[in-house]
Amino acid sequence: MSDDRLSSQALRPENMRVRPKEGMDATALSWVVISVLGCLPFMITGEIPSFADAFFETVSGFMTTGASIMTTLDGMSCGSLFWRSFTHWVGGMGVLVFILAVLPNTSSTFMNLMVAESPGPSVSKLVPTLRQTAKYLYGIYFGLTLIQIVLLLLAGMPLFDSITLTMGTAGTGGFSVRSNGFADYTILQQAIIGVFMMLFGINFSFYFLIVRRKYWEAFHMEEVITYISIIAIVTLLIVCSVYTLFPSVFEAIHHVFFTVSSIITTTGYATVDFNKWTPFARTLVVLIMFIGACAGSTGGGIKVSRLNVLAKGIKKEVQTFLHPNLVRKVCMDGKLVPHETVRSINVFLSIYLITFVICLVLVTLDGKDLVTSFTSVAATLNNIGPGLGEVGPMGNYAGFSDFSKYVLSIAMLAGRLELLPILLLLVPSMWKGTIRLTSRLSAGARNTFGRMPLFRSGKERSAVMKKSEAEAAGPAG
Repeated sequence: MSDDRLSSQALRPENMRVRPKEGMDATALSWVVISVLGCLPFMITGEIPSFADAFFETVSGFMTTGASIMTTLDGMSCGSLFWRSFTHWVGGMGVLVFILAVLPNTSSTFMNLMVAESPGPSVSKLVPTLRQTAKYLYGIYFGLTLIQIVLLLLAGMPLFDSITLTMGTAGTGGFSVRSNGFADYTILQQAIIGVFMMLFGINFSFYFLIVRRKYWEAFHMEEVITYISIIAIVTLLIVCSVYTLFPSVFEAIHHVFFTVSSIITTTGYATVDFNKWTPFARTLVVLIMFIGACAGSTGGGIKVSRLNVLAKGIKKEVQTFLHPNLVRKVCMDGKLVPHETVRSINVFLSIYLITFVICLVLVTLDGKDLVTSFTSVAATLNNIGPGLGEVGPMGNYAGFSDFSKYVLSIAMLAGRLELLPILLLLVPSMWKGTIRLTSRLSAGARNTFGRMPLFRSGKERSAVMKKSEAEAAGPAG
């Protein structure tokens, strides 16, 4: 059999297609491997010698959580500080999305890789091709990152701090580069970061519509309206509760908005210790930990869109109970929400609750108080970072045992990948599909590029691809 024939068979669409379960397994396994490799710089430099600590710190970085085992940053080199922040930026949009943006000939075959890695209840192509969609997403991501860096520099922030803190903001991560956090930065610099945290928590489809000049559609997105409304209402309620703790109402509004923006987007930056706020204010902070940002953003949490659909589903059931003959449907942005989407949201929330309870039970084995244990699981599963008690904004996770650090690391991975991809890794039958997928892709790459001469032109390689597609389609008529 000729080389072209072999590569033609390997590259047939049915042999290259990534099915949903395979996409989930491949994505989860990729992030686990990346996290293991990513902790090597900390161990090689000796700045975090323990593997459990280094793995926790790296997972927290790539999963854009910001939970840290570091008690001080004074002895950490600029290289390690930059690496911590860079993991946030890479993890924010996703490594696989970046690969899809730069790979040639990326088709809908790999859509399930993007679905598995992207946060939110649904992912769709913004433009006809998947590669263009990935490029648009990273274009918006890079553009917002660059704008924030420039604004921070104009506000007088040092270049290193501007770049590293912007990476944490863009990825909604939360790693600081100074031991005293944000105490050394001006109110203007803090305000810029606070606003951009909120902006990175918005569904990137909103920015795509703005770029396409579809302003009416953009500013009427129900999820974005709900998201902004939650931030405004929670900020107002907390200000009314804690304004006496600040020198002026202006400072109260500033610090409360920064905190709310940081927590709801699951970034985790802090300008004040909200551990010292009133019980009412702390309760609201914990609630928005679970709400999270918009779907299709770099934020974590349950997501505003899911809660929107859930609220509409409850309203529909109540109306159906009161008026049995009344036909009601769940709609978002004027479009019908498919029953499969509603069902998947219900399943997600069920799995989320079960995962939360299991992680909480395991973490409580350390013997810490309930507030610390509860909020540490909430902060890691929702990819936030700081919680309350020992893991508050001025605390850290160094006091947990290695076992609890591994449990919380799994919680961070599960939260960032929307639970299912990580959970499916525990199902033996799923590994068969992943091995099968790896074999197909490896065979395709080997037959195409290993057996084809390096000097063969791009046109000839394209001809082989087209030939495989034609053979898969079969004879016309």
